[in-house]
Amino acid sequence: MQSLIVFVSLPLLLFTSFFVAPLSGLINATAVKADVGIILDFETSVGKISMTCISMAIEDFYNNRSSHTTVIVPQFRDSKSDVIGAASSAIDLLKNHQVVAILGPQKSIQADFVIEIGDKMRVPIISQATSPALSPKESPYFIRSAWCSSSQAKAIAAIVKAYGWRQVVFIYEDTNYGSGLVPFLTEGLLENNVLVTYQSVVSPSATNDRILRELYKLKTMQTRVFVVHMLPILASRFFKMAKMAGMMSEGYAWIIVDVLTSLLDSVDSETIEAMQGAVGVKAYTPRTEELDNFTTRWSKRFHKENPRMEKTKLNVFGLWAYDSVTALAQVIEQVGVSYPKFKKPTKRGNLTDLYAIETSNVGPLLVPLIRNIRFKGLSGDFHISDGQLLPSAFEIVNVVGKGDHRVGFWTEKSGFTKKLMKGNDVIKDANYSTKKEDLGPIIWPGNTINVPKGWEMPTSGKKLRVGVPVKGGFSEFIKVERDKETNAVIATGFCIDVFEEVMGSLPYAVPFDYVPFETPDGESAGDYNELVHQIFLEKYDAVVGDVTIVANRSRFVDFTFPYTESGVVAVVPIKDNERTNAWVFMKPLTMGLWLTIGGFFVFTGFVIWVLEHRINKAFQGPPMRQVGMIFWYSFSTLVFSHREKVISNLTRFVVIVWVFVVLVLTSSYTANLTSMLTVQQLQPTITDFYDLVKNREYVGCQDGSFVAGFLKNMQFDSSKFRIYSTFEEYDEALSKGSRNGGVAAIVDELPYIRLFLSKYCHKYTMIGPTYKTSGFGFAFRKGSPLVPDVSREILNLKEDEKMVKISRKWFGEEEGCPGGDRTVITSERLTTDSFKGLFLIAGLSSTTALTIFLSVFLYENRGILSSDASIKEKLIGLGRAFCQKKNVTKFKESRNDVGMEFAAQSPAISVSCDHNEGMFSQDEGFSTTEPGTPLHEIIGG
Repeated sequence: MQSLIVFVSLPLLLFTSFFVAPLSGLINATAVKADVGIILDFETSVGKISMTCISMAIEDFYNNRSSHTTVIVPQFRDSKSDVIGAASSAIDLLKNHQVVAILGPQKSIQADFVIEIGDKMRVPIISQATSPALSPKESPYFIRSAWCSSSQAKAIAAIVKAYGWRQVVFIYEDTNYGSGLVPFLTEGLLENNVLVTYQSVVSPSATNDRILRELYKLKTMQTRVFVVHMLPILASRFFKMAKMAGMMSEGYAWIIVDVLTSLLDSVDSETIEAMQGAVGVKAYTPRTEELDNFTTRWSKRFHKENPRMEKTKLNVFGLWAYDSVTALAQVIEQVGVSYPKFKKPTKRGNLTDLYAIETSNVGPLLVPLIRNIRFKGLSGDFHISDGQLLPSAFEIVNVVGKGDHRVGFWTEKSGFTKKLMKGNDVIKDANYSTKKEDLGPIIWPGNTINVPKGWEMPTSGKKLRVGVPVKGGFSEFIKVERDKETNAVIATGFCIDVFEEVMGSLPYAVPFDYVPFETPDGESAGDYNELVHQIFLEKYDAVVGDVTIVANRSRFVDFTFPYTESGVVAVVPIKDNERTNAWVFMKPLTMGLWLTIGGFFVFTGFVIWVLEHRINKAFQGPPMRQVGMIFWYSFSTLVFSHREKVISNLTRFVVIVWVFVVLVLTSSYTANLTSMLTVQQLQPTITDFYDLVKNREYVGCQDGSFVAGFLKNMQFDSSKFRIYSTFEEYDEALSKGSRNGGVAAIVDELPYIRLFLSKYCHKYTMIGPTYKTSGFGFAFRKGSPLVPDVSREILNLKEDEKMVKISRKWFGEEEGCPGGDRTVITSERLTTDSFKGLFLIAGLSSTTALTIFLSVFLYENRGILSSDASIKEKLIGLGRAFCQKKNVTKFKESRNDVGMEFAAQSPAISVSCDHNEGMFSQDEGFSTTEPGTPLHEIIGG
């Protein structure tokens, strides 16, 4: 190994002295030398650009600091684009020169092993390796002096989202550098609802024929948006082959990522010609006067040192190399260089070159500062945090003509913008934008300004395979037949017409063939769940028919927007017309309400009789007459035909309240009876969906439909299901009824029920509730780019007159069937609860009047109550007192309409109750007994 290192190092001594010589006049004689290893690929343009920038950075730094105490002595090594070469160079620099830090290597695959050496020897490794697989968090002595390639994932995803693409193909080289971006790009795209449909891995050593075969494979796929992540050497061959395959033409979209975009200047003109129309992202470097002056100086020096590279321009990797050396020089100047620079190894004896290397004393002092440093450099805001150079703004470029053309910028904070503020990376508009309008115009492949739609039908000539259901009925929705001569599939129906109208409205042609879902003997091969699952099994590309959008199906396919109304309802037979029923007049009120009303009639009549008996001749007479008066007076208020005048004010109060109650009751009864006689013909046999469950009725549903599973979820007994396939079978089953081999109800989706009722509206009707579903939709493969376009055309069709015409063609005019397409409105019987308040008022008024009367009566006869007679004698005495007439003023009834005239009456005459004169004496008055009548006469008789 040692001889290999010496062999590699000797040719570099002369080269090193060439770059170090210009510093001899700038170095402070007392400055402490700090050897710094620099590992580059001398044969690549990036290596040569970086070498010149590093040399100029050292010169500029010490030229501006005459009092510096340290000086960097660069030790250049050529990795020869090889992992072993990079590792050997690192070991040589550590062992023979005891460098305090190493800049490079620039390639991720080379840097991987060198970083491990740096961690072990405690020497900072400052590398431009961009692969996310190399993490500064896991390697404490690794400092990434370039933007990590994962930082551009969101910018790429934003471009895809801005142009409405839903699928991309990711093409990357088969190295750690290439695969490192995969998880970050996939995550960024998924956040924007974009799917990576395919990942194409290309080996750097792949032949042109192998690349061409892979491109032809990609050409047979639908996706036309490609994201390419390759280094310039492989990318140059790849895009030349892509142009040869005809994939750099109109309809294709190519997105290239950094590092390739930043190194377009290093590729030949033939490659640039092949990449015309590609869009890329690259690190943005703000233009400053200092950068312009440096670019001029660098150009003169670089082309003098490399006269054969006249077209090579300064790029961001050269600027990062310049700023990296400047940062390292600042830190070394701050920390200083102590001796000995390395510790001697603790182990002695026969050691390999790696284990014989001592560990650095300076590295641990440099690392904390170099991993967290910030200053204004040539590349802009050079800010390293936790060992990672932080990104600022990305530049969006379009490959046009001889190079790239800027079309805008992207930052993580604000998204797209056409301009940045001068000297700052903060976008003027603080709102995050992913709108393509915030980017300049782009020339796409094929030299067109038309944005590629992102997908095409495969060029293999295959048509879209559209599965269609095979069923025996409901032909208005879909019917599948075969031509007897050609055996060609003929599909017709409402669903087919909608599908063909939508596909014909797309801005591009999509050829398709109908494929029946059938067995060899022409029968249906399964239910609709199995039909939709065929898409997941890749037997069909789409399914068209009366397929309902439900959750379990959407796990395997993508549905378009629904093109029909939604809902699951039940249809039941209408009851026979009951208006000819002899007892229909009893229907408006429940039996409880009838009994309550009757009770109140009797109670009110009794109260009126009690209040009027002693003072009103109309309420006196034989017993049977008085009983008849109790019923007559209260019931006559129904038609307001009562003629008997009442005298007591308490009676008048009771009568007024009762007449109001009767008015409300009769009005309600009349209204409800009228309603029942009007809508009785629309009464269903079952009024509620859940009555079917409670009564364990048989229920019919359509063959192959999801409705059976829907009913099971609603606790229906599956043994009560009966399956039917035609409207005629629906009619027959409903006519028979649940107990005669038929069903009590048919449960199906709204479109079928509406069509069924349009034919049988006078026999059946819908009942509620309506359970919402998503309606009919077309099913496509998961992630199919057709879905958004087809959905958009469905919305346009539903807003157009064409949908009405298609509906009329298959379903006819919905006329001549009033009420047949809606849930029936029934008239409910009135119950006691409806009049609780009314009866409470009537009861309280009558009870209150009766209580007042009894209180006055007992007060007037308090002498009877206070006597020494027995309870029986007291009750007999109170009864006789109630039977006696009171002294009242007679009312003389006037013969005119003016009113009544009052006349004085003679004193009351006590008359006993007998059967000749009636139940009670016809006496009028307010005194219970005649003045001077002895109490014993009343009690004893």
